[in-house]
Order: sequence, then structure tokens, then C-alpha cells
Amino acid sequence: MRPKILTVDDSKTIRLIVAKAFKPFDCDVVEASNGIEGLSEAAREHPDLIILDLTMPLMDGAEMLAKLKANAELKSIPVIMLTAEAGRDTVVRIARLGVRDYLIKPFKEDALIDRVGRVIELRLKGTTAVIKRFDDPLNILVVDDKPAIIELIRAGLADTVWTVHGRGTVAQAMELCAATVPDVALVSLSLPESGGFTVFQMMRTSPRMKNLPVFAMSVKTAVDEQMRAQQSGFTGIVTKPIDTEDLKSKIARALNLDTSYKYFETREGILLLKVPGNYTPNVANEIGVHLRNKISEAVDSGVDKMIVDMSQVRKADVSVIKLGLNVWQVCEELSLKQRMLGSPAVLLECRNYEETKDWHFECSFEEALAALNGGALASV
Repeated sequence: MRPKILTVDDSKTIRLIVAKAFKPFDCDVVEASNGIEGLSEAAREHPDLIILDLTMPLMDGAEMLAKLKANAELKSIPVIMLTAEAGRDTVVRIARLGVRDYLIKPFKEDALIDRVGRVIELRLKGTTAVIKRFDDPLNILVVDDKPAIIELIRAGLADTVWTVHGRGTVAQAMELCAATVPDVALVSLSLPESGGFTVFQMMRTSPRMKNLPVFAMSVKTAVDEQMRAQQSGFTGIVTKPIDTEDLKSKIARALNLDTSYKYFETREGILLLKVPGNYTPNVANEIGVHLRNKISEAVDSGVDKMIVDMSQVRKADVSVIKLGLNVWQVCEELSLKQRMLGSPAVLLECRNYEETKDWHFECSFEEALAALNGGALASV
């Protein structure tokens, strides 16, 4: 799946530099000239990364980022900030905004590619890569001198087939890596004598581990520590206390794991999107990332009908409506017939929106299938 990059900058020159930098890579670059346009593009495109200028007219980067973080569907999108100001106060301010990384203007293309490559997978055009699924076995190395943290992560990932290997010292971590390179490493920045940074540098100087995703673990308030980790090149920051669902999402993104099978399947010649009962921002983001590609793939294979199953959704809000609208729009563009299954919560929420008046809800998959195939409708 091609990663999508949104660049938001009022300078056409900067946007051209960004587009040129990523031209050799198998990715899509979308542009916006200010924060207002950027928010609109982010909501429509659901990019894998946003490159955001700090100083812009109409709406600057800081305001746009605040609105992104306040949006349940968009807040997990990683952001790299661009700024022409190199002073410490500006850098600290940027770090506190919650960005993944930053670059000082003017910058070289190689520096931009390096920073972006730490967040999303960049592949040169014409190359292929083996895509792993979220349910494939992984080895996760956790380096922390506090056993409780290791056990918390192990318990939080217990519903996956991933194996957590906990180590408490730099020497123990590197001994494990010498025997078997893990798929992902989580390294605490609170290890004695800057041990977390030592582990990271040793990994990056090893040819076997130079591309290994390495996340820094840090308490939320340690801003300077996190800023140093970002500057050092860590893949990302995992804040303590650790949200294991967010951690799964970060690992899946870092390894480009395919999660589409959790939501999409083809049944009886119909593309079926199954929305889980616990519809979280991470779930919304995962479905949004795969939505257009899965529908396009279905059309390419001869499928011309789709069912969206929201019957298990326990709590419905505007994010569920936005998902339905996105599905509706893509189906209209690609000429797919569609029907929906809705839980009582979804049906109740739909009454609040004029945009949902044309949605056709059925009582079961069989009734939706019959309606799509020309049978009698049982719309609710």
C-alpha cells in the first residue's frame, strides 16, 4: 500500500522541494497552502504523515496541529514540523506541541527523506517488499530496568501472537540482539547513565539493525528527554503510562503491517466492511487508511456491491457518521451499490444528520444481500 504524505506550507517553493524529494519513492504527496486547507485535506485523505510549516497565514501550523490533536480521527497522524526559527525556545515549543520530529529551514532533501523515513516506510519505485500481517508472529524487545513496565507491555500484547522479550540492562539487550534481531525495540530513556541512548546508538551502528524500528519510552513530562530522542533518530516516542492499544497501532505503522483483514472481506461476491463494536480512533484510522484501496481492489476484481456492517457498534458518534460518509462517497465514485447494517446506537445517531437520509439500512446480511441483488428491500 502506497504511503500518503500531506505537505502543508504557504511557500510553493517548499511544496515543490517536498514533491521533488519524494518523486523517486513509491508514495503519494498531497499539498495544502495553509492550515485551513491542510485540515480539509487531512480529513479527506487520511495521510500517513503530515509535513507542517509552523508559520503560515490564515491558520498557522501550531493552530492546525491543535485542531488535529482535538480530532479523534486525525490525532494519531504523525507530524513533522518545519520552522525557519532555530532558537531553543522555538524548538522546545515545537516539542511540546506533540510533533514526531522537526526540520529547520532551509533543509536538504536528504535530511527530509531521512526524517520521513523514520516515521513511514519509503520504498524506491520498482522495488517490492514482503508485507506482514498484524496477526503474524513478531519479536518485541523491551529494554527497561523496571520489571513492572515489561510485564505491563507483555500483558497488554497478550491478545496478539507477538512475543515480548524483556531485558533490564544494555548488556543484556545487546546479547539478545546478537543472537536474534527483534522486529521492534522499545527502549526506556530512564535507564542509568543514558543507557537508552547507548542501546539506540549500538543498534544503529550494526548493519543488521540499522533499519530496526526503535521506540523511546519516556514519561509524558520529560520534554527535553523526548526532544533529544527525536533528534537522535528514534522511530517514535511511547509515553508512560503506556496505552497498549496505541502501542499496537504504533508498531503496526512502523512495520507497515496489514490490518485490513480485520475489517474487510469478500463474501458471496460482496465486499463486506465489518466495523467492530469498540470503534476507537485507532480503529477509525486503520479503516480510513485501507478504505479506498480495498474498495478499488474489489472493483478491479469484478465486485460491484458493498455492505457496511455497523451492527456491533455499541456507542455511535460523529466519527461513525464520517466513516459512513466516506464509504458512501467512494462507492459513488466507483459506482458500487451499497447497503448498511446498523446497531440501535448507529440508527439513533443517524437521525441527527441530514446527510444520512439516503442511507439504506437492512436488518441482516442476508436481507442486505437480497436488496443488492434485486430482491425486496427491508430498509429501516
